[in-house]
Amino acid sequence: MYDFHCHTTMSDGELIPTELIRRMAAAGYTEMGIADHADYSNVEDLIAAQKKVKRSAELYGVKLFTGVEITHVPPSEIAGLAKYARSLGAEVVIVHGETVTEPVAPGTNLAAVTCPDVDILAHPGMITDEEALLAAKNGVFLEITSRGGHNRANGHVLASARRAGAGVVVQSDIHGPDDIITEKMRGLVARGAGMNEDEAEKVLSLTSAEILSP
Repeated sequence: MYDFHCHTTMSDGELIPTELIRRMAAAGYTEMGIADHADYSNVEDLIAAQKKVKRSAELYGVKLFTGVEITHVPPSEIAGLAKYARSLGAEVVIVHGETVTEPVAPGTNLAAVTCPDVDILAHPGMITDEEALLAAKNGVFLEITSRGGHNRANGHVLASARRAGAGVVVQSDIHGPDDIITEKMRGLVARGAGMNEDEAEKVLSLTSAEILSP
């Protein structure tokens, strides 16, 4: 199992990185990404800190991907920050999409799906068909989330992704220990969003190499 959308005390999460890694390992996860909320004020510190716990993750049997979630950054700055994060060593770049529960700036989804350095557009809310088509064209995966509030638009996101042929990932947007979901629950989130059994199996069997930019 994998989840690349995990938060720690480095932003608004409840657990320090190593405790989160240990809890993920105990829940059966073999790959994860720490993607704390990032802007230009903290991106260097986030990536440097994560590099320090890669060995701890390895000892617990988890492959840790160093990452960021670009959050509430003006759309015109997203591409530059994503590129900068890559230059610092980010292995997964997520953009905090236009969720229905927060005042994310209009244009954020569009900036994310047109950026070559973005892997995943998290909880994109009422994403347009044009944006979904651009996500498909540029290899940006759209997130189906288990997180309360953000998950209200899961059905719309999946329908848009289907029409466009865009890839989707099921993730938890983990902020605390209670957010870490089981393999069974991952399947239920997928089915609850509207996937049939075959679609859910295909999405949940995606590998990190298929989702993340090389």
